[in-house]
Amino acid sequence: MKKKIATALSGAVLLTVLSACGGDPAPETTGQDGDVLARIRAKGEIVVAMEGTWAPWTYHDESGELVGYDTEVAKAIAEKLGVTATFVEGEWEGLLAGLDAGRYDIMVNGVDVTPDRSEKYDFSDPYAYNRMAVIVKGDNDTITGMEDLSGKKTANTISSTYAETARSYGAEVTGVDDLAATFELLYSGRIDATLNAEVTYYDYMAQHPEADLKIACLADKADSVAIPLRKGEDAAALREEINKALAELAEDGTLGELSIKYFGTDISKAE
Repeated sequence: MKKKIATALSGAVLLTVLSACGGDPAPETTGQDGDVLARIRAKGEIVVAMEGTWAPWTYHDESGELVGYDTEVAKAIAEKLGVTATFVEGEWEGLLAGLDAGRYDIMVNGVDVTPDRSEKYDFSDPYAYNRMAVIVKGDNDTITGMEDLSGKKTANTISSTYAETARSYGAEVTGVDDLAATFELLYSGRIDATLNAEVTYYDYMAQHPEADLKIACLADKADSVAIPLRKGEDAAALREEINKALAELAEDGTLGELSIKYFGTDISKAE
């Protein structure tokens, strides 16, 4: 697979273009009156938020096209709903805030389901399972388990599950905008480790075989990945239709095929 991690600059440029072309939906998508699904179908589009810089979930290929597992899953869901997927890209920290404000209908960006997030959002059924890895430089033997993160320096987008996990084990977390910036800090020795999806590490190493990185340890079990929606009865029908679409995509093998295409393994099923 020919994939590469897009730079933060390219993501920012595309975000500007998409915003100018309608990245901020009209007020009727804010979820204040009526049914979200009905409004989506009336408009003929579902507005999907994602980073666009996190290969192989959502990124830009060598031609600049937005691709990735999440990108194709979102398009397949939109097709099942009978509408077009309109993608708006941004930094992780602003994506959920945009969902809260009604600027986006859904966020499809490898979002792990956590108790805290479940209190604030209604999630779809899981469509992937993501095992967390602690990634270090090849010569780092000081970290062999999660407990060894205590007192170490890590980097991740500040409100991500990875950052939360690192902090829970006593690490000092530096906030970054994207994966490329994270690896730059790791290479320079300014951080000791970073936490990310196991499959993201393997994808990065496939594109950068010379990289002197390794997985120090893995989480005991995989996290469920699902699509967050705003809480409320007005979004209930949308959630039901998304779940129906995901079930059909799982049954006909689409999720498995897309997973193998982008990850080299099927992460659409729980272990």
